[in-house]
Amino acid sequence: MRILVTVKFTPDLQSQRSFTDGSVTRTADDGSMNELDENAVEAALRLVEAAGEGEVYALTVGGPDAVAAVRKALQLGANHAIHVSDDEIAGADVFGTAKVLAAAIRKVHDEQPLDLVITGMAALDGLTSMLPTALAADLDWAQLTLASDLKVADGVATIVRHMPDAHETVSAPLPAVVSVTDEANSPRYPNFKLIMAARKAPVTQWTLADIGVDGVTVGAIASRVEVVEAVPRPPKEDRQVLTDTGDGGVVLANFLIEKGLA
Repeated sequence: MRILVTVKFTPDLQSQRSFTDGSVTRTADDGSMNELDENAVEAALRLVEAAGEGEVYALTVGGPDAVAAVRKALQLGANHAIHVSDDEIAGADVFGTAKVLAAAIRKVHDEQPLDLVITGMAALDGLTSMLPTALAADLDWAQLTLASDLKVADGVATIVRHMPDAHETVSAPLPAVVSVTDEANSPRYPNFKLIMAARKAPVTQWTLADIGVDGVTVGAIASRVEVVEAVPRPPKEDRQVLTDTGDGGVVLANFLIEKGLA
């Protein structure tokens, strides 16, 4: 079984965010692999282990710092890492990113067919959850989204999706694009051997030319989203600090009632 997992380098959500030319400022020391992508890597590893054979590819798109995302996937157990980086990708929206990912996936698939592409349910920096669907549409593959459980048998992928008022079981023939939620599994911790090996493991580097994509169709110039203005968040004002002398709960309740919040 051959599975490719898309992973993203995302900034630390707890750090102070800023924008540069309309895009989130990203630095190597202020980010890591998107946490929800760890579930996607884990799902791929479990399927390969259950099959008894196979390979897991980790693919990311981004600037030089984004290589940290695929190296983290190697630490978790992925076999191969691919990093697509090109100045013309800067400012790409979800549709441009999907186009780049799809072209890279087709390149891998043409060399030796893939069975699945697995993604996380969302990237924590944008939280749009649009990429899996955009990617499946570009690839013209079946899509199974928001899987809390994933199984593959006899050339068919089957997922369980938890909805607010129902549980859905949905199947699709391979190859397919599957997004998994954080309910799908508990990601493993990398062991020391894999951590050390990941530091020296080769990472395949591709540009847009390598995957046959014209930069004017995916970068900022092609984006359907434009950041018109970005300003720092204003400091909080009119804060009231009270020392709890035993009646803190009552004071809080009265405050919420006064403000119409209770």
